[in-house]
Amino acid sequence: MNDTDKGIIFTNYLFALSDDVGIFQHSIYGIPDLSKGYTTDDNSRALILAVMLFERFKHRKYLKLIYKYLGFMIYAQNDNGKFKNFMNFQREFLEEEGSEDCFGRCLWALGRTISSPSIPTNIKRSCWHMVNKAIEHWPNLSSPRAKAYSIVGLSYIAEKPEVFPYIEQLAMSLVDQYKEHKSEDWHWFEDYITYGNSFFPWSLMKAFDILGTIIFLETAKESMEFLESITLKEDYFKPIGCNGWLMKGKEPAEYDEQPIEACETLLAYLEFYDITKEKKYLENAEKCFHWYKGHNSKGVSLIDTVTGAIYDGLNENGLNLNQGSESLVSYGIAFMELSNYSNIDSLI
Repeated sequence: MNDTDKGIIFTNYLFALSDDVGIFQHSIYGIPDLSKGYTTDDNSRALILAVMLFERFKHRKYLKLIYKYLGFMIYAQNDNGKFKNFMNFQREFLEEEGSEDCFGRCLWALGRTISSPSIPTNIKRSCWHMVNKAIEHWPNLSSPRAKAYSIVGLSYIAEKPEVFPYIEQLAMSLVDQYKEHKSEDWHWFEDYITYGNSFFPWSLMKAFDILGTIIFLETAKESMEFLESITLKEDYFKPIGCNGWLMKGKEPAEYDEQPIEACETLLAYLEFYDITKEKKYLENAEKCFHWYKGHNSKGVSLIDTVTGAIYDGLNENGLNLNQGSESLVSYGIAFMELSNYSNIDSLI
């Protein structure tokens, strides 16, 4: 693979969506919608992508993005360690405290940044400063997704034995919740399947890899197989639609299909592949990526090949023509991660 980002045009739109504050949340078609401002959610995910780009290409323009997105997160963190989420274009946060899910996503991004050998030491110190402010809140999380995001974040700093009890406690609470909701024909953590679904099995696989606890492996595999039975068709990946989701005993919503689900499911499959070495998981990860390229329920590509933007999803009529940051960053993370397993030219 050539050490150049030529041909990876999604980075063009990444810069177009970012200003001196951070990455914008939404767009109106292909132009940033300044009226909707920014979110910490989006900037934390954008930080992960910027780290991946800097690791690969070592270009200072990506290091500048890391400073930008991490600076946003520092500004978003309260003195008590939690994070505000929504910010308007006037740089005013619109709430005193964001959701637990936002908190978990921030820890995912911070852990991923700390784990990178390419990141300058003083940037990592900034990340540790934020982690240390947040650490007391891990035992008190109630959102199952926040727990899953946090496990993934903690897994990246698992060389510190003091994080082991946090991983074990969070993972065991997910297993307990799984047992509570599981039935003969329903192998899931809640009585509904909505967003961020693959983080549950992904986080438990990471917990198993670190701690070796068999129940984490068994729960991860069983829940992933159940999710796969719903979302993985013979020829393509079909995420559960956000317009109704899937309630226990009902049929999954057909639309809207969201780009973030393809990314996060791909990441989970690659984790399964890394641990089990079973080729089917790598093949399933590739199916998730090809969802972006048109191997999906509508047979249309979500990639704007002119600008590098990613359309915001699939609805009943085809493409959602807006091109927000969540869609772009999800594709970028999926692209960069899968390129560690596949020839990068075959993904463009």
